[in-house]
Amino acid sequence: WNRKQKNVLAVEVFPAQPGDFNIGFVDWNPAPPDRSMGIFRPVVLHVVRGVSISSPFVETISLDESGETASLQIHCVVENHTSRVQSGELQGSILEHKFHHEMLLQPGERKRVVLSPDELPFLYLYQPELWWPYQMGTPVLHDLLLAFVVDGKVTDLNRSRFGIRMVEDFVTPEGHRAFKINHKSLLIKGAGWTDDIFLRDTPESLRSQVDYVKHMNLNCIRLEGFWGKDQTLYDLCDEYGILIMAGWSCHWEHEQYVGKEIDPRYGGVTQPDEIKKIASSWEDQLLWLRHHPSIFVWTVASDMVPHPDLESLYLQTFEKYDTSRPYLNSTGGVGSEQGIVTSTEIISEISGSSRVKMLGPYAYTPPVYWYTNQHLGGAYGFNTETCPGANIPELESITRMLPEDKRWPVNDLWEHHTALNSFSTLQRVTKAIDLRYGSSDDAASFNRKAQMLNYELMRPMFEAFQAHRPRSTGVIQWMLNSAWSSMYWQLYDAYLHPTAAFYATRKACDPLHLVYDYGLERVLLINEFARSLEGYSASVKTVDIHGKVIRHNDFGVLPTSGLPVELCKVSNPGDEMIFLSLELVDQHSDIRSRNFYWLSTEKDELDYEAKVEGWSYHTPSKNYANYRSINTMKKARVSLSGAVIDRNNGKQVSLSLNNEGENLAFFIYIEILDELDHKSILPVFLSDNYITLLPGESRELEACFSPDVFVPKSLTVRMSGWNLDNTTLDITPGK
Repeated sequence: WNRKQKNVLAVEVFPAQPGDFNIGFVDWNPAPPDRSMGIFRPVVLHVVRGVSISSPFVETISLDESGETASLQIHCVVENHTSRVQSGELQGSILEHKFHHEMLLQPGERKRVVLSPDELPFLYLYQPELWWPYQMGTPVLHDLLLAFVVDGKVTDLNRSRFGIRMVEDFVTPEGHRAFKINHKSLLIKGAGWTDDIFLRDTPESLRSQVDYVKHMNLNCIRLEGFWGKDQTLYDLCDEYGILIMAGWSCHWEHEQYVGKEIDPRYGGVTQPDEIKKIASSWEDQLLWLRHHPSIFVWTVASDMVPHPDLESLYLQTFEKYDTSRPYLNSTGGVGSEQGIVTSTEIISEISGSSRVKMLGPYAYTPPVYWYTNQHLGGAYGFNTETCPGANIPELESITRMLPEDKRWPVNDLWEHHTALNSFSTLQRVTKAIDLRYGSSDDAASFNRKAQMLNYELMRPMFEAFQAHRPRSTGVIQWMLNSAWSSMYWQLYDAYLHPTAAFYATRKACDPLHLVYDYGLERVLLINEFARSLEGYSASVKTVDIHGKVIRHNDFGVLPTSGLPVELCKVSNPGDEMIFLSLELVDQHSDIRSRNFYWLSTEKDELDYEAKVEGWSYHTPSKNYANYRSINTMKKARVSLSGAVIDRNNGKQVSLSLNNEGENLAFFIYIEILDELDHKSILPVFLSDNYITLLPGESRELEACFSPDVFVPKSLTVRMSGWNLDNTTLDITPGK
């Protein structure tokens, strides 16, 4: 290396050819025109004085049940890049302790280093500060500094962060995979991540999206295939306490994507040279990422299982480099309970069944399905990807996606922005909207109903998995975000605009709240972590379509074991739809959570006998709930006031809503807009949205913004609703 010369790296790039194991998307968006060609991770020149340090990792090798004691191991890889023998010391600091380890490296030698508590007794810890998923505790991170020193000179420095945490997996009595963090069981509540279609994500956009994940009360994201442009996403999840499932995509398991003939059991990686290449690539990814406490499981296959020779190499890598977390041989697996093997089960010759399931659904699914289905995607076991179907974005996003003459009625350009294959249609959603809520006259009325469907369908999926604990162990919504401007599978869209499903997820994934079980028609208390509820009470109101309270019951809530508790039965025996208002009140008489449902006299019925040609991941409906009477609701009158408050980390909008009329104000939607162009300020973090107010009821809401988002001095708040006239409020800081 010559200081007087510039370093130049020339790279010749070729498009991926059929059969190449390239990164790529599958059915959630079209393939980018460049076929993901090029370098998508940073190119870095790492200058060392002969000996380098890489792949640092602090492994928690033991943690007692109480969390009082733990022991750690320090791992890294040291490499001699010279043609001479190098004698030196690996020096470091960790948890306020300094250490050194003498080493002798032969020319060109690459050595794996493992420092145990036997060599460094301070790696036995008392009362360690643990890393937790954020809803269970604080995700404490610690620093590790490593240096290699030869003849008193530092040849290389390496800094990293780590968390002290123990991951365990186990199989429930019903035969389903479940997980523990630091010996505490938890329900996995996650969603499937996708990178931008042209890999344009920035540190700011990644932080905003992880903020969204936490705002929705999700505790996990599933990555499939890309592993990220850099470590930013993993660093954020470490910092926030968000769990990550990391692993391969099904991109290499289907002929139309990988571009070669595949094995129906093992996918496209079957030949010895392919197996060697992919195993080596996996090892690179693992060494690159293993220090992140947020990664709690490796997924070595998606729709299939790895070839036995490939899985054997994976196991060797785990044994050599990472025994701190389990792996899944497939994200598909058992489709029934009690360990009974079925035709849908995916079995590895080496490790058996993954004991998770991937049986859908992926299309329109009514609320009752999640509570009653016992053999497909319903709320039992760990469903590694599932969803209630397409998720129409907000009207503002649709106007950005489609030219004015294509915004209504729903047409082929709408469907161009769907997913691929069996998912390239909105017909199931539009049919459900028409039958449940009535036909639409324009894009605005259709979108309002689409958001109502988004909310109504998304909430029970997450709540049913909560309600069926411990028999249910996890659920991953397919998907979290979108790689492009899509109508499908998203909780927020490519513009970072939340849909109603976003707020339904936030409501549903609250670890402490009341839910309605559509299957057994009952109200349940959800208290995921057995928090003390001494002095709490529950309010259950049934309300008619005009806002009149039909029945009101209060229940004392006793401390619970963390499992769901039934409070009462609620059904709709009448001839009109009703509403159900649930409130959980704490010992200080403050409302801890609210939940609001609409119940039809006509029941949703699923047609399990129907045959969906060529596709088994959807159960059609033979009867739909009827909410069309909401189109006759009387007008409500809601006042809106608010102020912009400057905080240390940015601006915050405080809003007050008050139902001043005699009628229920249904499905109120709040938008925070730039006063000049009336475009939404995004990302936005509203404490609640799509709310309903009973006559005389008030609500306080807060909206926050990311520190890096420009928030103008003057804002407009727009309030709309099912039976409200649109209202706008212009506010400035302090007013």
